[in-house]
Amino acid sequence: MLTILGFVMIATFLVLIMMKKMSPIAALVLIPALFCVFVGKGAHLGDYVLEGVGNLAPTAAMLMFAIVYFGVMIDVGLFDPIVRGILRFCKADPVRIVVGTALLAAIVSLDGDGSTTFMITVSAMYPLYKRLKMSLVVMTGVAATANGVMNTLPWGGPTARAAAALKVDAADIFVPMIPALAMGLVAVFLLSYALGLRERKRLGMLSLDEVLEKETAGETVLVGAGGGTGTGRTSLTKKTTGGAGSGTDAEAAAASGESASGEADEEDDGFQGLDPNRSTLRPKLYWFNAGLTVVLLTAMIMEWLPIPVLFLLGAALALTVNFPHMPDQKARIGAHAENVLNVTGMVFAAAVFTGVLQGTGMVDSMAKWLVDAIPEGMGPQMGLVTGLLSLPLTYFMSNDGFYFGVLPVLAEAGQAHGVGTLEIARASIAGQALHMSSPLVPAVYVLVGMAKVEFGDHTKFTVKWAVLTSLVVLGSGILFGII
Repeated sequence: MLTILGFVMIATFLVLIMMKKMSPIAALVLIPALFCVFVGKGAHLGDYVLEGVGNLAPTAAMLMFAIVYFGVMIDVGLFDPIVRGILRFCKADPVRIVVGTALLAAIVSLDGDGSTTFMITVSAMYPLYKRLKMSLVVMTGVAATANGVMNTLPWGGPTARAAAALKVDAADIFVPMIPALAMGLVAVFLLSYALGLRERKRLGMLSLDEVLEKETAGETVLVGAGGGTGTGRTSLTKKTTGGAGSGTDAEAAAASGESASGEADEEDDGFQGLDPNRSTLRPKLYWFNAGLTVVLLTAMIMEWLPIPVLFLLGAALALTVNFPHMPDQKARIGAHAENVLNVTGMVFAAAVFTGVLQGTGMVDSMAKWLVDAIPEGMGPQMGLVTGLLSLPLTYFMSNDGFYFGVLPVLAEAGQAHGVGTLEIARASIAGQALHMSSPLVPAVYVLVGMAKVEFGDHTKFTVKWAVLTSLVVLGSGILFGII
């Protein structure tokens, strides 16, 4: 019964958010609360929620101060050279832009933190996607899938969890998997190229000068230049001369998953990018900020301190040095408060979902059912079975739940049929490309929140490509004899 209710609860959540019948934050709270009552554990709902909140509180704290830290770095101009470099490479060509998104996400993923990757990638690429009216779900889908492949780095989390759960060396899991993971990255870049071609076919290829000329012809008005609103951003709003938008505009908006009506969010109506003359720039402190960021990322990788503590210290130091006056500090915190509230709110709402799943025993029951459903004849193929199971299981439950709860059972079953523990461990990381778009991953809310994309739209677009990428990693591992 618990197994059925667990699957039904997850399916209900996904259907409601993809059909946009409920907001993700409401669905994450109300649906598990309702199913907790169905299970007959309604009296324990408070305990489950508090336990879930307690488990995710460090993550929420990390995201809160990471958003403030990187928000300040964006304000002061740390990433402006990266943006300019990408713009020079992309040249307003949708193919180059999408491939550049995948490349940037893959490179930044080397720090092992998904939230950091998404903040930097979206900050750099969002203005260009908006200016060219490209599909924002293409950006979020490509970034999430690239980060999912790179998430298998030993310091990224899954590989370390698999090593700890099975008591093997993380290097023995990761190093042999490098060729298979490289094929996964190749698949991401091929996907990016194909999606870029589709966007180029829809939008055409222009130079940035031509784009600016078109905006001028459309009576584009510059609002708030020089940071007059205190946000450090520039808003370009296009005047209309009566009636609905042109057919071209409507088609572009529809293809981008955005509203073509006049009821779109004011913030999404037109292009918003980094103002090169914004008042928050601190060019004299550029190398201080670059050094601080390098030290912070090094400390994360070397695990000198817990990540939430590092970002708390980094945010406090960045604010103090770059904005020594209290009113300026308050203005910077206020400018990023919306992102902080949206993301941390999602994390704590997800705590209700995970708390009920784990507290009621649904996760354990679902995992046991799946393991027991493996046919006896598949025993010698436990590497393949583990890889296939890693896709749905790491999507529908946390990495901790899968690697510490399910993986040891799969490894034991594999050993009984002569399949080595290391093969099982390597196969278990194949599904990470899909895992990074799971509603239980806090970083994905940073991605969709900053990109102003509905989580349901992101899910519908990304899941099929993420599954394909994960299967490429798994298939390559089997083909190369790694799994």
